[in-house]
Amino acid sequence: MSFSQNNGVNIYYEVAGQGPALVFVHANPFDRRLWTYQVARFSQRFTTINVDIRGYGFSDKPTTPFSLEDMADDVASVMKREGVDRAIIAGCSVGSGIGLLFGLDRPEMTEALVLVGGSSRGGGNIQNRIDGYTSPDLAGYRRKHMRELFAPGFPETSHGRWVMNLFDENSHTLSGESIAQIFRARAGCNMTPRLSTIGAPTLVINGAHDVSLEAGRETAAGISGARQVVIPGTGHACSIEDPWAFDDALIGFLRRLGRWT
Repeated sequence: MSFSQNNGVNIYYEVAGQGPALVFVHANPFDRRLWTYQVARFSQRFTTINVDIRGYGFSDKPTTPFSLEDMADDVASVMKREGVDRAIIAGCSVGSGIGLLFGLDRPEMTEALVLVGGSSRGGGNIQNRIDGYTSPDLAGYRRKHMRELFAPGFPETSHGRWVMNLFDENSHTLSGESIAQIFRARAGCNMTPRLSTIGAPTLVINGAHDVSLEAGRETAAGISGARQVVIPGTGHACSIEDPWAFDDALIGFLRRLGRWT
């Protein structure tokens, strides 16, 4: 098991494959397994680094306040431990916020950005999320939250049931207060006024039913040269809902970068 440490917080990650670095940063309320399909495919050509953000998976679950910048430092600490100076950063939801911070504050470490959801500021229902995750039924609320992030009907499919159960199985290991701190950190970081300063090639991916679809459009419009791809029939977690369509979009972007031939 591989861990890096950032200011006393242990961050778990997994490395697979060889080649240019491709770092995956997942969304609330999932963990590194949100990128299961992408690691399997892209580790054939890249060194994939798949991170459990603080609060999830095998990473520490701090309950004292921290910032989105602290979470970006976590990812940077993983890269440094692996000797990676520069990478393509692929992040979903809060992970895309971390990706944006790389593009803004660590351009030398950022070859390109893949922003799934892609909002450059916190959502409007942050307090509701905090209340839900700090309620006595964390597992029940997590399941409700996941359903909201998928396209209508997906959780009732065989694939959807497998995905829901995959993440249900470790809800008992989570800390509601730690997850609440993630939402507070995301709410406290508005990057919209700075988008025009991002120079890294950027792809924004949204599902057609994504709760962040309009926010993704705003981000893509604010970054020079950025493109947005909308995947039909999917929601916020499109990378695991329709990995085939998601991977096609990512491969198209990598071709434009000269990283896929």
